[in-house]
Order: sequence, then C-alpha cells, then structure tokens
Amino acid sequence: MARSAGFGGSHEAGSPENPFVITEAADSVEAQHRARVRKYMLIMSVRFPALILSAVAYGVWGNPWISMAIIGVSIPLPWIAVLIANDRPPRSKDEPSRYDHHEAESNAIAPPSNHTIES
Repeated sequence: MARSAGFGGSHEAGSPENPFVITEAADSVEAQHRARVRKYMLIMSVRFPALILSAVAYGVWGNPWISMAIIGVSIPLPWIAVLIANDRPPRSKDEPSRYDHHEAESNAIAPPSNHTIES
C-alpha cells in the first residue's frame, strides 16, 4: 500500500518523502513462535485441572460417568494443542497463490502404440 506523492515528492515507495508503510507487516517468526507456545501452554494447562475436577465431581455426586466424561474431554487436548501450535497464521489476501489453476493436460503420458508385426 503505497502513499501518493505529496507536494512535489517522489512517487517511489521507500524514498524519504514516501516511506514504506509497515503497519500491515507480518509478525516476526519469533513473535509467531511465542504466540503458538502461549496457545499450547494454555490448552495443556487445562488437562491437569480436568483430572482434579473429575475427582471432585466423583466425590460430590458419586457418579463415575460424570468423572469419565470430564476425563474423556481432556484426552484429545494434547492432540488439539499440537495442531494449533504447529499451525501458521492465515494467509493474507495479498499473498500470492502458488497454484496456477490451469487444467492438467489429459494426455500427459502418450498412450502406447499398438503396432502389429505381420510376417
């Protein structure tokens, strides 16, 4: 997103009169990593309290099914935490797509020729 030249300035982005706008720049790799680690730690920090909550629920209601349901909900949490932590930020609309959307040729490999040898 370049600014227009003002008062006889240069139209070239990056010149002293027209600096680059960096407010829409992507986060650094370190900042993205810190955010992913925070998400992972937050999700994984729910697991241990879930075990305590299941023990408390069993003590209060005496129903093992409620405790098993709480434990059952906490079982996929490590898998979910890893998937979320390994995910990259969503692509912006300005980021180019690497797929060119052309149809593949139907005859990419030539069909074998059936020559008959007659004697």
